[in-house]
Amino acid sequence: MEFVKCLGRPEEFYNLLRFQMGGRRKVIPKMDQYCHYVAGLVGIGLSRLFSASELEDPLVGEDVECANSMGLFLQKTNIIRDYLEDQREGREFWPQEVWSKYVKKLGDFAKPQNIDLAVKCLNELITNALHHIPDVITYLSRLRNQSVFNFCAIPQVMAIATLAACYNNQQVFKGVVKIRKGQAVTLMMDATNMPAVKAIIYQYMEEIYHRIPSSDPSSGKTRQIISTIRTQNLPNCQLISRSHYSPIYLSFVMLLAALSWQYLSTLSQVTEDYVQTGEH
Repeated sequence: MEFVKCLGRPEEFYNLLRFQMGGRRKVIPKMDQYCHYVAGLVGIGLSRLFSASELEDPLVGEDVECANSMGLFLQKTNIIRDYLEDQREGREFWPQEVWSKYVKKLGDFAKPQNIDLAVKCLNELITNALHHIPDVITYLSRLRNQSVFNFCAIPQVMAIATLAACYNNQQVFKGVVKIRKGQAVTLMMDATNMPAVKAIIYQYMEEIYHRIPSSDPSSGKTRQIISTIRTQNLPNCQLISRSHYSPIYLSFVMLLAALSWQYLSTLSQVTEDYVQTGEH
């Protein structure tokens, strides 16, 4: 409903989704607000669907903050990883309040002479994204249905692995940074229960931690959030299959969830295209 209400206020929605398009906007909304509307609302909507279908407990749909963090974490990862591709396509999604500390124009990060500044900005954005992981852990620990868990956990561990690959990596500004296919397959096969997901998160947090440059401006904050993630102590979570639902019913609900995700993702892309068209 929040997404629909926003659509009912065209000027507000237009200004929100312009978010740095080509650097032509003078007032830039916060990154979290942008990510909330294009991804957080999707996470909230799906969480309510899981609870309404009784595949999950009511708390999953009621905790809006955790559901929102699930979407924000994925969207921020995409924005961070796709810097060069977006630059080439004339799109700019990195928040000015961060990159303006280092350069005058966001596109300056692609220049070889600015690579050190570019990496510092990259590390700051990744550190910001890592702050959503405690909420991600909390959210996943509440899930009881195996299909729902897999549906939610796999994209999250993929995002965590992607951020680990991007951290302190100059290649983000030179080409494409992706996790290996074999690595992706392993993550998909392993991320089927909470202990395994925690182990995956721990592994990639250690990778980042040991690559933190002592001279990096965000090094203290990066170490702090990783320490918080390390020590996060949640009750053991055992997935309990809601076996009294028929396989056909479960398949229908998961298909509906997937279609909802695809629909809202497509809608956000269409609105971005509309915004770009409206600027000309």
